[in-house]
Order: sequence, then structure tokens, then C-alpha cells
Amino acid sequence: MPPAPDAPRSPLIATHCPYCSLQCGMNLRARGTQSTDPAEVVEVVERPDFPVNRGALCGKGRTAPAVLSSRVRLTGPLVRRPATGRLEPATWEEALRLTAEGLRRTRAVHGADAVGVFGGGGLTNEKAYALGKFARIVLGTSQIDYNGRFCMSSAAAAHQRAFGLDRGLPFPLEDVPRTGCVLLVGSNLAETMPPALRYLTELRENGGKLIVVDPRRTRTAEQADLHLAPRPGTDLALALGLLHLVVAQGRTDEAFVRERTTGWEEARASAMAHWPELVERITGVGVPQLRAAVDMFCGAPTGMVLTARGPEQQSKGTDTVGAWINLVLATGKAGRPLSGYGCLTGQGNGQGGREHGQKADQLPGYRRLDDPAARTHVGRVWGVDPDTLPGPGRSAYELLDALGRDVKALLLMGSNPVVSAPRAAHVEARLGDLDFLAVADVVLSETAELADVVFPVTQWAEETGTTTNLEGRVLLRRRALAPPTEVRSDLEVLHGLAGLLGHGKGFPTDPEEVFEELRRASAGGPADYSGISYRRLEEEDGVFWPCPEPAGGTGTDGSAGGTAADGSAPGAVSEAHPGTPRLFLERFATPDGRARFVPVVHREAAEETDAEYPVVLTTGRVVAQYQSGAQTRRVAELNAAAPGPFVELHPRLAARLGVAEGQPVAVVSRRGRAVAPARVTDAIRPDTVFMPFHWAGGGRANTLTNPALDPTSRMPEFKVCAVRLEPLPAD
Repeated sequence: MPPAPDAPRSPLIATHCPYCSLQCGMNLRARGTQSTDPAEVVEVVERPDFPVNRGALCGKGRTAPAVLSSRVRLTGPLVRRPATGRLEPATWEEALRLTAEGLRRTRAVHGADAVGVFGGGGLTNEKAYALGKFARIVLGTSQIDYNGRFCMSSAAAAHQRAFGLDRGLPFPLEDVPRTGCVLLVGSNLAETMPPALRYLTELRENGGKLIVVDPRRTRTAEQADLHLAPRPGTDLALALGLLHLVVAQGRTDEAFVRERTTGWEEARASAMAHWPELVERITGVGVPQLRAAVDMFCGAPTGMVLTARGPEQQSKGTDTVGAWINLVLATGKAGRPLSGYGCLTGQGNGQGGREHGQKADQLPGYRRLDDPAARTHVGRVWGVDPDTLPGPGRSAYELLDALGRDVKALLLMGSNPVVSAPRAAHVEARLGDLDFLAVADVVLSETAELADVVFPVTQWAEETGTTTNLEGRVLLRRRALAPPTEVRSDLEVLHGLAGLLGHGKGFPTDPEEVFEELRRASAGGPADYSGISYRRLEEEDGVFWPCPEPAGGTGTDGSAGGTAADGSAPGAVSEAHPGTPRLFLERFATPDGRARFVPVVHREAAEETDAEYPVVLTTGRVVAQYQSGAQTRRVAELNAAAPGPFVELHPRLAARLGVAEGQPVAVVSRRGRAVAPARVTDAIRPDTVFMPFHWAGGGRANTLTNPALDPTSRMPEFKVCAVRLEPLPAD
């Protein structure tokens, strides 16, 4: 029952949404009910003082407490019983013992690298840090990666090449409405991050211009002053064509290029090989539109290019993002106030998740695993000989592809690759071939259903921990209620397994204690968190990294403060470092302080259309579901809005195939077949179809997608593959 009108209101607990990388601020308040269902105990209340979303929430954020319900979540450990072959209830002691035995047995028979670890971009910084440490110290394996590899790894690689540092946005979102022009590439903010759409609305209200690049006329594209709709997989040619026109029209910023960059001559030569008429033939974007885009972008005194999964989830994603960065550099719209290039990170902690060690080639603080100095520093913090730390392992898809062959056992936390991985039916088969699989999750996902042991773990409202949003803003989520009795945190899972595997110390269960160690491990690294503390995060609306400890604090050797990754000073002894909301204003994070142009050339997608597979498939999200849908598909309100998959196709393509609205259609690629009802719309190119990827079963879009990998980032080519469509009877 609700409290009486004159009863005192329960205090608000400030926290953050568990879904996308905006990490919208929200408040939780106890309802005053006698219910024992956690979903009914708390309600979401707006938090208008948090600067990122200013109180706005999408449907996923508003309904987030629904997943806390014991009716939809895991409430106790499960183990697969040999007698029945089914997952059945077990005690924590049994689940931990069976997992430790499975991991130990695999190591003894096949070696340390036969044990794999797969993490998630939704894990807090503390969990991601502990998982990477567990893999490298307790298991001694190099075989660890995470699903964030599928999110923005191409942009991260391009950031590193051009700027020497990877942070999704080098400026806060509040700068976006104040710039002169935003060129948004492959992002549908209206559906993926609805509260962020206001920044584009305010941009236009302030007189700024918006250019959207997307093969579909999405709700975001409808807001644009100019919409460019290239054929999927041709974004690289489009960026090169725009740069060609910038050069040909004499609109490069020669002073900026000369004073703050290197490599321009080679990059310019590669762009000049992509003349407008050639780019029109490749992309389908007319030359007049190309010229209009250049006029709009170069005509503004300030400007930003923002990319998302569209250009990144390609087998040439790193070069594609690099081409857009070259455009920003050539026009002098980088390293200056209200200008720059940024990537819209997708997953809730996609930024922090890759900074602290669950990625195959990295150590905490965004240090390189193959850097001897980094290994020495982290080894000292962990109390181990750096020579005992394994080297870089396989990337995410390569790790999944090796399951059941080189990798015999897997510990998986916070991911659902049965739905989210490319060539998903193959990945599902690989998971089934493992000798042992343990999964920690909040729900019984499609991947957890295959496990030998399933650990039920705490959710966002039941635990304290930090995340890092797309701006590089480190945030504190606060515990609001206790979890069910038989649910424990991921940190407790790792603590229990480490103890059974001979490491009784070094894996605390208190998240603040883990964060304090993370601070020391990150000190002096590119992603330096050493100047950030829980106490500080409780008092501020997040702190932007790099934020080194002031001189006299904890530094790279455990005794002295470091230098920020962008070259700024660490701050005075008596004052906390303010954090770094805006990067690169004085210098880039390269050894010489200059940004690097990287010459790139257009190349075709790994799989082009042909007579047998004549249509391009691209995939994406819808507003009411999130990622693999493991959580959002359990929320009635969200399912009512988006109940299942669909195939979006143009009326001309539908007429040619004889497909009517709502008719089931089989979409067939070289990897498999998915069936979903047709959604006929002129908002998509006639040579392209679109499917959302949130669902399992017969409508699983990732059954079709191509695992061809970018050579640098190892990102799979989710956004482009060749398919054919087969109309099915309406019944």
C-alpha cells in the first residue's frame, strides 16, 4: 500500500540507470509497501540536477526496477545434474566447488590457456578490474576478452592511432549544443540514447546545423538539416569523398595542420584518389549532397564529428573512423573548444570496462599488456612477478570461435553471446562443445541456459560500484536495497573461486576496497583514476579521467603522483585534481603532442552482394529493447512496445518479392536463416534490409551476420552482409 498522504517521504538514493553509456542519473525511493518483491519496493524518481540527462529517462530506465523482481531474475545457484541433464537448484558451496573443480581440472589436463574468461561491458569498473586480475593471477590464462569488443573497439583503435588516447568523447555532452555543426555518422540517438536527443534539438535551436549519415531515415535522421543515406559498408568512401572536396575547395585549415598534426601529405594524397563522382557511384550519395555537406560543415566556425556503431562495426571500421578523424583534423575542428571527434559508446560501462583489464591486450589504467613498464607497475600493485603475467590473448570472437577446441572451459560474466555474437548459431554450438561452462548473470539468459553452473548475481540497485560513461565521467552507483538471500555479487563469486583455487587474498568483496586498488593500478596510466575516490564521487556529479593523484599522493611507483594522459599537470599538493572534461586543447596525447593523420583508402566489405545474395543486411537496435534483450525482454511494458523482431524493407523491394506488410519473411545468409514479419517503409534504401538484434530463436538477426574481423580492432562486421529474402505464407 502507498504511504498515507501525511506520512514522511522516504529519502531519495541517487544512482544511475543500468543500461546505456549515458548512465543517466536517477533517484530511487522506497515505496513504503509491504511487498516482498524487490521490483515493488523501490520506484524511479527523476533526478533533474544530474547534468547528462537533466531528469529525462527513456522507457528502459523508468522500468529498470522490473528486472529486480524474483519472478524474472535468478534467485539461487543452478547446476546441471548428470542424471537429468537439466539445471537444478544448488547451494552456493556446491556451485563454487564444481566451478573451481572444472577450472582446475581443465588447467591440469590442457594448460592454463585452455581456460577462458569472457566479460561484459555492463560490469562495473570494480568487477571488470577484478575479473582481469582473476584471469591473469588465479587462472594464469591469456584467454580473456569481453563483449565490449563488439561495441566501439574500432573507434578506440582509431583514437589511439590519431590522438594517442582513447576516450569516447573528449568533451562533455554539454558542448554539443554550442558547436556550429554536428556530423553524426551511423547513430540513431532517438532510439539508442533517447535522453541525448535533446542535445541535437538544442543545437538546432541555437542555430547550429545537423548532418546525419545513415542508410535509414531514422527518427534521428528526421531531425537533420541534411541526411546522407550511403549504402551500408561505404562510409569510408563517403568520408574520403568529403575530404577530397575540402581539399579541392581550399577549405583546409593550413595553420592547424602545420602546427598541430603530422602525416597530412600522405592522407591528402589518399583522399584525392576518391573524387566525388567515384564516391557517388560507390555510396549512392549524390555529388550535390556531398557538396552541401562540405558547405555546411566547413561553413560553421566550430564543428564535431560523432560516430557510433554504423561505421565501426565493419571489417574496415578502424580505417573508416580514421577517415572521419582525418576530416576533423584537416578542417581544424579538433583540439579546440566546441570542436572535435567523438565516439558514442554503447554499453553502460563500455568505456570503463575496457580500461581496467578485461580486454585481451590491456592492463588496468588502459595500459598495454605487452609494455614491460606497465607489467612492472601492475605486478607491483598485485604483488606478483610481472614475468608471470600472461601475454595478450584472443579477441572476443576469436575466443568464442576457439571454444571446445583450444579453449575447453569458460567463465562468463555479464554477457549473452548466444544472441549478441556474430554467426551466433556457430557460437552457440561452440559453447555447447565446452567441457565446462560457468555463467554469472542476473537472469537465465540464452547463454546461461547452456551452462554447467549458473551464479545468480546482484543488480545495479543492489550493489555499490562505479561506471564510466561515454564522456569519460566516472560515476558512483549506490546500493538502494538488499538482494534476495541467495544472490551474491560478482565480486563474491570471484572471491569464493579464488579462495578455492589457492588465492585466499587479493580478491576482496567490498567494492570500495577494490576501487582503492584500481586507483593504485591505474596511477600514471592513460586512464588515470588515482585522484578519484568514493568520497569524492559522493560529493560530485562524476569526475572526468584522467584525474591523477596530486603530487605527494599515490603514483606509478606507489609514492608519487603522475601526469595526465593529455600532458596536463597533476595539480598542486594541497588540491585535488579537477579531472579533465576536455582533452587535447593544448596538445594531443602522442609523444610529440601532435595528432596523426593516417592515410586510408576505400575497400569493399568482406562480403558483397551477388546473384545468390542480392540484398545488404544491416542490424541495429530499437528504443524499447537493449542489447541482447536478456533483461528488457522480461519487462512487460517494453515487450508491449517492441514484442519481437522484424525485417524492414523498402516498398520497391517488397513489391518485387511480393511481400506484404506483416508477412513472414525468411532472411538467408551464408551462415544461416532468420524469419520475422516484414515492415515495409520508404525510410530505408531499396537495396538494404534492416533487422534489430535483440531476440533469440528463429528471428535471431545475428544468425546471419558475418564474423569477418577488422585487422586492427578485431571488430566483427555486424553492419554489412549479403542476404536473400524468401517470402513465406502468411499463416
